[in-house]
Amino acid sequence: MRRFFYFLFIILIAGCSSSGKKGEGEASRQDHANAKSTHTFEIDSVNFLLDGKPFQIISGEMHYSRIPKKYWRQRIQMAKAMGCNTIATYVFWNYHEQEPGKFDFSSGNRDVAEFIRIVQEEGMWLLFRPGPYSCGEWDLGGIPPYLLSIPDIKLRCSDTRYMAAVERYVKEMSDVIRPHLITNGGPIIMLQIENEYGSFGNDREYMKRLKELWVSNRINIPFYTADGATSFMLEAGTLPGVAVGLDPGGSMQQFEFARKMNPGVPVMSSETYPGWLTHWNEKWQRPDTAHLLKQIRFLMDNKLSFNLYVLHGGTNFGFTAGANYTGNGYAPDVTSYDYDAPVNEQGRPTYKYFALRDVIKKYRSKPLPPQPALIPAMDIPEIKMNKFSSVWANLPEPVRSVQPKPFEYYKQYHGFALYKTKLIGRKKGKLKITELHDYATVFVDGKYVGSLLRTKGDCTIDIPASDSKDPVLEIFVEGMGRINFGEYLIDRKGITDRVTLNGMTLMDWEVYNLPMDPGYVKHLKKSSKIDKRGIFFKGEFILDKRPADTFIDMSNYTKGLVWVNGHNLGRYWNVGPQHALYCPATFLVAGKNEIVVFDLEQLEAKSVKGVKELF
Repeated sequence: MRRFFYFLFIILIAGCSSSGKKGEGEASRQDHANAKSTHTFEIDSVNFLLDGKPFQIISGEMHYSRIPKKYWRQRIQMAKAMGCNTIATYVFWNYHEQEPGKFDFSSGNRDVAEFIRIVQEEGMWLLFRPGPYSCGEWDLGGIPPYLLSIPDIKLRCSDTRYMAAVERYVKEMSDVIRPHLITNGGPIIMLQIENEYGSFGNDREYMKRLKELWVSNRINIPFYTADGATSFMLEAGTLPGVAVGLDPGGSMQQFEFARKMNPGVPVMSSETYPGWLTHWNEKWQRPDTAHLLKQIRFLMDNKLSFNLYVLHGGTNFGFTAGANYTGNGYAPDVTSYDYDAPVNEQGRPTYKYFALRDVIKKYRSKPLPPQPALIPAMDIPEIKMNKFSSVWANLPEPVRSVQPKPFEYYKQYHGFALYKTKLIGRKKGKLKITELHDYATVFVDGKYVGSLLRTKGDCTIDIPASDSKDPVLEIFVEGMGRINFGEYLIDRKGITDRVTLNGMTLMDWEVYNLPMDPGYVKHLKKSSKIDKRGIFFKGEFILDKRPADTFIDMSNYTKGLVWVNGHNLGRYWNVGPQHALYCPATFLVAGKNEIVVFDLEQLEAKSVKGVKELF
């Protein structure tokens, strides 16, 4: 309450002193953000304590890595206007360390310190969830895939190779966030150790070591864990003296059970789910709102702390979408992380947003702030696309391999690879790719034979007879999202075992690595002969007004990726349910814009367009 009046006082002073001069109000807000806070945050055996008094955390989760930086403030303001007093965010380790020892905490969306500053400027607290494993439907759960180049590495345990990388990450991350802890005047009130570890493993020394690492790096705020409300998860995943998060905590019985499993610390619902994730070839998930509101009323009635996972999901731009391993096998996540959340992918309120706001405001003594202005959206008329080039005309120098290896063994972590060999001995019959990860198109002497798909359990295809003495076999492989949860977390990409033809193991391969990074797409060479699957299409469109958000409708295409002005919007696939990719205004310019489409299956150019809404 003191903090509320302090903010009100600063706002009034700024308003009175501005005298209509542009910029002074903004400067005052920044001065306040830079001022040292005198707040404290602690835990006792029952409560979270802000300035020594019981404090109910009402948190809305969002991930800065999934939101254009320009929109961070608007999304945080949406949470505040719904009644939240706290923001929670995952940090995806592999977003910041893509190569060993090379950290980026400042460029574009990776400027985590700026996100933290905006949280504080908006008068919110922050729950910090830095992993090292996060899950979050993000590629490999946030763990850097460069670790998978070590053939026998084990993750999320005391494996010395893994822990050496973790220690390096924790040190770098600690240096970034230390000035922003509540103990140093910042908004970060708690840090989560690992994530849902009790669902994965039982290496207690690993969990203890993680806490020790943060403490030794001078992170001096309370910690918490997050696990399902079962005995085996809480036994393996909690730590003495560390607050307990339940994913979710929806009944008093679950809260009391957690208190018995790890006594002496407070318990919160660390993930209360307004929505749910969606995989390719599924229907959009639409969880029941009535059940959600019942849970929130229970939490508010009993003054129990909670975090809505997620209040706003955002987008899995580029190659960041993860995958799960379900009862039906491998299941990659769609590009949109809309999640059926209260704030949709484009930052607009949904029915759930207003329903939750109506519930929460009944428990608040002060009126909620107004909802911020909506981010504009626009349609874009049909854009003519033309064949521009072929992946076959833009191959790098190959690597020779006796047998094909996964991407990671070539130090490639995303994208595609072409595996090529001559058929000597066996020249036709049943081709088998053992452990294909994840989608392959197969060619013999340049002619398309068919495709194989991990999600269907495909691993064999018939190779026809050829007139060539030594037919050339080409297997073009797409690596989709790495599994981000469960026992099959080690999910290397490409051909991860071997290729056989009628039982004969095929040797002597040329491997062309195609991570399709921005530089590769920018410098594509135009080709005249384009008659083979794996085509780049290119188009241009003119915006004669200020750009607004749009969704690029890809329903005329089959399976691939889209770049707008060099920005990778992510994957599309005609199996659905997603047929349009979010393109924020920050990716567009007034005047001429360029769109590049890479499709694995499509042979003919067709138009695309921009639409205002995903659904």
